[in-house]
Amino acid sequence: MASFALIGAGGFVAPRHMQAIRATGNQLVAAVDKTDSVGILDSYFPEAAFFTEFERFDRHLEKLKRRQEAVEWLSVCSPNYLHDAHARYGLRYGANVICEKPLALNPWNVDALAEIEAETGRRVFTILQLRQHPSVIQLKEWVENSSHTQPFEVELTYITARGPWYYASWKGDASKSGGIATNIGIHFFDMLLWVFGPVKSLEMHQRSHDREAGILHLERASVRWFLSISADTLPQMVREKGGRTYRALHIDGQEFEFSEGFTDLHTESYRRILEGEGWGLSAALPGVRLAHDIRHTSPVKPGELAHPFVHLPVSGHPFQP
Repeated sequence: MASFALIGAGGFVAPRHMQAIRATGNQLVAAVDKTDSVGILDSYFPEAAFFTEFERFDRHLEKLKRRQEAVEWLSVCSPNYLHDAHARYGLRYGANVICEKPLALNPWNVDALAEIEAETGRRVFTILQLRQHPSVIQLKEWVENSSHTQPFEVELTYITARGPWYYASWKGDASKSGGIATNIGIHFFDMLLWVFGPVKSLEMHQRSHDREAGILHLERASVRWFLSISADTLPQMVREKGGRTYRALHIDGQEFEFSEGFTDLHTESYRRILEGEGWGLSAALPGVRLAHDIRHTSPVKPGELAHPFVHLPVSGHPFQP
């Protein structure tokens, strides 16, 4: 049984990490979050020490180290802009790190982590859970064995509606979240790169407070993509059913179905990491670099190949009159 500590226990994704730690037969011994709304801990690790101040958390982990009870793993579920700093903390403490997406906001942050890995002999792994999805694994195998000589035509649409709270949180601050493409798109971009190969070029067609869109030219695919947190962009059929999420991927006009099978992907990722087969810095770097490049590419006027949703009207920012 390995011992874990957790940074960021109060967010949306933290319970998935708690479940994965428990499901793999390990123990969470300490957690920290600036909010104390973390009663979810009682469902998984009611005996875990909890702190709202990082300094107290740090002192507790140092005390465990002095007692020869140092934690072996640090799980990082803090806001995006803190991921690489907290991963560095874990490495220097002497733990291996499992970091939620994105591993970092900038590619040079990943390079810095690689240097500290070399210094400490510890590793940083990241959650690239779509690589664990059975349908995505089958898709990758099919593409690799395909005799297709022309680039595949791919269309990705992902809409996950968010309320005004989003803009009041760190997620609404692009300097902290990385913006829409990074915050909700990083897993899909990693999946596309993993399946269809590296980026050859990209175009941005839209960037606003609630959506982003563009075209990626990959080694084996041309991908037009649209990401949104606006309920106004949901297809009518989804809205009529009261839905808040729409996910669609089409390849050469055919729908690729992967709407199911997401439940245990974090647990599967943990199992893979703990068995010594996790995705490390080099695996995460292409997605981090792509998200960075998208964030720093100015939009151009959409052409006829642009995603059709780029023509949907954009509503005002909830915090602007």
